[in-house]
Amino acid sequence: MDLIARVNSHFAESAQLKLQAAEALAGPIAAAAERMVQCLISEGKIMICGNGGSAADAQHFAAELLNRFEMERPGLAAIALTTDSSTLTSIANDYDFNQVFSKQVRALGLANDLLLAISTSGNSPNVLEAVEAAHERGLAVVALTGMNGGHLGGMLSEGDVHLCVPTTNTARIQEVHLLTLHCLCDAIDCLLLGVE
Repeated sequence: MDLIARVNSHFAESAQLKLQAAEALAGPIAAAAERMVQCLISEGKIMICGNGGSAADAQHFAAELLNRFEMERPGLAAIALTTDSSTLTSIANDYDFNQVFSKQVRALGLANDLLLAISTSGNSPNVLEAVEAAHERGLAVVALTGMNGGHLGGMLSEGDVHLCVPTTNTARIQEVHLLTLHCLCDAIDCLLLGVE
């Protein structure tokens, strides 16, 4: 096995997909950033959820907003619904793991808030229930998926934004998800700070 060739192949596949995804995602990413800025300037907060690698992405995005991305600015209101182990385990134990995010959305979600729902497949039951809860509470939703969007893609309302990575390869989807989150951070900063 030629590991160097294998590594080069991963880099090439990732680069090719990112260029292909740019065409499909640039417009929806801009629309999602505008929705997020609208939420933030209306004194709302961005709540983020996902499982596994998507949970890590939720925390990463919340940190970039709460602290800073590449420019100095005040912190922006964001919360990863993946981080409170006492809340997550009590809901999973007393009710069901599928409710770990939806119960938080119902308790914390207010009219000007937004939910960023991350699911590589678009089929994570607890993320689907969080989106349902967000709609019940009147929150806008931005969905970050792959694999044709799964069930999540079909749940979105007219005012929601769907960012669907055009591939079925989980690792490649997650790589584009990270780039998408960084694009959102940059766009939010540009819109808020007036950067050209």
